[in-house]
Amino acid sequence: MRDLIDLTVSFFRIGVFGFGGGPSMIPLIEAEVVGLREWMTKEEFLTAYAFGSALPGPIATKLAGYVGHQVAGPPGAIVGLLALSVPTIVAMVLLGGLYLRYREAPAVAGFLTGVRPVVIALLMLVVWQFVPSALGRPAQWLGNAGLWVVAVASFVLSVRFGIHPAVLIVVGGLVGMTFFR
Repeated sequence: MRDLIDLTVSFFRIGVFGFGGGPSMIPLIEAEVVGLREWMTKEEFLTAYAFGSALPGPIATKLAGYVGHQVAGPPGAIVGLLALSVPTIVAMVLLGGLYLRYREAPAVAGFLTGVRPVVIALLMLVVWQFVPSALGRPAQWLGNAGLWVVAVASFVLSVRFGIHPAVLIVVGGLVGMTFFR
């Protein structure tokens, strides 16, 4: 029972403070799951993130379900998903109309303008924290040149040619199965 309460508190907190959607919630989820609760190691979290990224749907909900299941089985998965999703659902229902009415108000526009760079910083934090697990520590970078080629090529294909992320994920998985076993 204590695990379900802890899952509720952790994922509700993430749902309340997770401005910017799924990817910007990753540092919040990692802070709770790896740092505060120690339900997973950093490597286990990266593996869960990689696995979740290969599946359809929002990454934050997949991680909530996965972590919940790891901690407390199927009831934990349900609790994690609900605790993460309910704050967003309530906010959209209660605040959606207010936002549409007051979105041009200087205070609202200013708030959102201030939140956007924080979301970008949080996304960059995710990249920074995942680099050692995905591409190695700086001393290993030359030995992991193939992984860097995959990362840079994926970035270029996405930015320059608009290749869909799902295609990049599948191709990355196939390249990994072929060359990095």
